[in-house]
Amino acid sequence: MILRFTLILGSLCILCAAQNPQRRDTVVVTGTYEPVPLEEADRPVRLLEVDEESRLLANSLVDFLKLDASLDLRQRAPNNIQGDLSIRGGGFGQTLVLLNGLRMNDPQTGHHNLNLPLPPDSLEKIEVLKGSGSTLYGSDAVGGVVNFITRAPEAVEFRLRGAMGNYGVNQQRGTFSVADRRWGQQLHFSRDFSSGFRENRDYRNLSLATVSRLSSALGESEVLLAHADRPFGADQFYGRFNSWERTKTWFAGLRQGIGERTQASLAFRRHTDLFVLYRDRPQVYTNRHAVESYQAAVRRWEPLSTNARLHYGVEGFRDSIVSNNLGSHRRSRGAGFAGVDVRAARRFSFSAGARQEFYSNLRGQFSPTLAAGVWLSSQLKLRASASRAFRLPSYTDLYYHDPANRGSADLRPETAWTYEAGLDWNAAGRLRTEVTWFQRRERDGIDYVRANAQEIWRATNFRRLRFDGVEASLTTLVAGAHRLGAHYTALRGAQAHLGGLQSKYVFNYPVHSATATWQAALPGGVVGRSRFGALQRRGRSAYAVWDVYLAARHHRLRPFAQFTNLTNTAYQEILGVDMPGRAAVAGIELVVFGRGN
Repeated sequence: MILRFTLILGSLCILCAAQNPQRRDTVVVTGTYEPVPLEEADRPVRLLEVDEESRLLANSLVDFLKLDASLDLRQRAPNNIQGDLSIRGGGFGQTLVLLNGLRMNDPQTGHHNLNLPLPPDSLEKIEVLKGSGSTLYGSDAVGGVVNFITRAPEAVEFRLRGAMGNYGVNQQRGTFSVADRRWGQQLHFSRDFSSGFRENRDYRNLSLATVSRLSSALGESEVLLAHADRPFGADQFYGRFNSWERTKTWFAGLRQGIGERTQASLAFRRHTDLFVLYRDRPQVYTNRHAVESYQAAVRRWEPLSTNARLHYGVEGFRDSIVSNNLGSHRRSRGAGFAGVDVRAARRFSFSAGARQEFYSNLRGQFSPTLAAGVWLSSQLKLRASASRAFRLPSYTDLYYHDPANRGSADLRPETAWTYEAGLDWNAAGRLRTEVTWFQRRERDGIDYVRANAQEIWRATNFRRLRFDGVEASLTTLVAGAHRLGAHYTALRGAQAHLGGLQSKYVFNYPVHSATATWQAALPGGVVGRSRFGALQRRGRSAYAVWDVYLAARHHRLRPFAQFTNLTNTAYQEILGVDMPGRAAVAGIELVVFGRGN
């Protein structure tokens, strides 16, 4: 039924696509050594644009992630409360999250990778690389990479917005920026509060971020400072307990251009996690974790010929944790990489790269990649790639212990080879379709296993694991105002014999996932977006959720309304954790000064 729905919508898009002859090239930076037009990418990269209309309609960052069927978003409450993200059946620790190209993954646990200290208004776009990305980015990029890219301050602007909704929702957001030709400064803040759709499911998201830009004789400079504070009721999140949790994130990142060919970056991230098993009796069981991460990189390119470039660089990483449960630990690693990129626009492209990463005791991981693309016609492109990825065990994998779960200090890193082939058809910007076949073969995958229900879960390396899948998507712009999209992903996993052991996480992937989207600029200054998503996990029943967002861009006052789960579907993204039913949020945005209609 999911596939049939997607094909029907795709057929309608094809019939309407000829009405719009416009074309627009979009540049992407994720999964490539240098910025390239999206249609020239040899790897499957999905661009989620966050333009002015999209920001007005969005409630949180995850509203954009829901638009891609290959992104498996598993939240424990709306608006990214302890949200886990995976791509192509990988675990939530196997997806690398970047912020302006800088690593955001948490070494404590993949549960915190989406704890981004960013209000939605700070974003310009989100780029998603599907498949291995360790050659470019190192550990964790096994299933894919998600790169959140902030928008640079470009004008004088001051915006405020507020909203209210059922379940005690109360929201405020604001943006202030000043800029001229050589410099710019932007400030964003956001507060999202809810008393919860049931007892002990309340939450409060606070975010604050500043973006600074400067052009000088040395090169382009960008500084990002951000902070987030998220306390939330965690009833049923980790079992039959009325738990409570609070996470905080601090981030500082610098990117500095040095001439035309060199870029240096430096970043610091601190994350704290306070977990209380019984909210009304914190003395029974409380965990406190504090993680600090540092990263630095220098990247450079050299011309080899008119159509070829050599890219190379070095990176360094260091992280540490202080925890009453996991203990105190630290580790460092370094990496060097090199790659060659050859391309003739609208004819062919080829890239080959390798990365050697070293960590404790001079152990290391070698991650090569080969990718190529050839244009069969002016509209049709064939592409293929093979790449290797790895993931180092998190501190939780290694050292966590409670009455039901136990880490293993001798775990080996996960490794995987990904093979993929795809066909892209771009009808002069009127219609874009993509089909990709992929296979990922993992060794030493990490999961928690047990022999029976009476034993505890223990972190263990699996010898072999394989995923096969197909991704298909269709997007089109109809009549110059309506953007339609249909996306479908099918996935199948196979695992070596476990000798009767039960697996906790690996096989919780979606076997079928589909989304149908519509966004349009309507008469009277009204803009709207609709998303219909259907999903079926392995061994569980399928469910569908329909969301609608509307706004009116009338001069400087812009009312908006958001309706989620209109079908009032009862569903769980995390097994055992209920999600809310039908909900509505309405508010208004005020453009104090800046761009307005």
